Amino acid sequence: MTNLDLTLGCWDYDRVTALIDGRVRPEGINLRFLNMIVEETFFRMLRHQEFDVSEMSMSSYLVSLTKPERPFVAIPVFPSRFFRHSCIYVNADAGINVPKDLIGKRFGCPEYQMTAPVWIRGILSDHYGVPVDGPTYVTGGEETPNRSEKIPLELPESFRIERIGPDDTLAQMLADGRIDAFHTARKPSTYDGVRVKRLFPDYVPVEQAYFRDTGIFPIMHVIAIRREVFEANRWIAMNLFQAFREAQRFCYDGLRETAALKGMLPWFNAHVEETLDMMGDDFWPYGVEKNRCTLDTFLRYHHEQGLSPRQLTVDEMFAPETLEEFVI
Repeated sequence: MTNLDLTLGCWDYDRVTALIDGRVRPEGINLRFLNMIVEETFFRMLRHQEFDVSEMSMSSYLVSLTKPERPFVAIPVFPSRFFRHSCIYVNADAGINVPKDLIGKRFGCPEYQMTAPVWIRGILSDHYGVPVDGPTYVTGGEETPNRSEKIPLELPESFRIERIGPDDTLAQMLADGRIDAFHTARKPSTYDGVRVKRLFPDYVPVEQAYFRDTGIFPIMHVIAIRREVFEANRWIAMNLFQAFREAQRFCYDGLRETAALKGMLPWFNAHVEETLDMMGDDFWPYGVEKNRCTLDTFLRYHHEQGLSPRQLTVDEMFAPETLEEFVI
């Protein structure tokens, strides 16, 4: 039987390296890895469906599930996770010293539906009393003008969304004081710790306390398959899931190697030990059941912020074949 040729658009994370170099090969699949930064991958897949399989913003994927065509099917592989308290930036003159000071302010974000801002707005609401419809949200390019939402949105009127001008960027507007705050996935170029600061300057203990309180390590991205490819070859969902999980095992093994530094950080091994002590051996779990609480929380945030007309369920998110596995 001839293997199925599939293209995969994804960034070259350490947890997928074994798929790139061929140490892991999905059964029955010839996988052609296309290495791109996430913004390019998302744009090309969501706008033009250029790849058979792709890393995808979890929020964008959920928005796509609310459209009649439902063009993608996801598997429970999460190539990107990120605690986001560090990603809230404020103008030093805006009078924002604690999270509740954000209420009534102009709060920039590149796209309203981006996964990172969805998590941030939800955390600010749940844990700091900032209602999701409290600020005015200002959208557009962070570093380059004229960024638009990749997927058309229909939001309730209670959410105030403004577009920036055709020559403006959110990073410069934050530095100039034309927006008061900014939440984003990528640190703005104008961040200097003085004029543009973090809302939580000492963010690591804040994020660690959040994990201890909730058990949530926020999921940013999923792996999505074009629906027509999936429907023609439903077996690929589980085979890809198993391959991604095997590739991740190589990464886990490398993190636990102590004879030499696997990463270039001087205290890399100390970081690994601290993470294992706090979060456990499988601190970046794939699969549905180990992530159900995290996924349920995000699905609630997505609905509360007007991005999904009803609260979707975890089981609706993923190919049915990946929701359970055989046992002996």
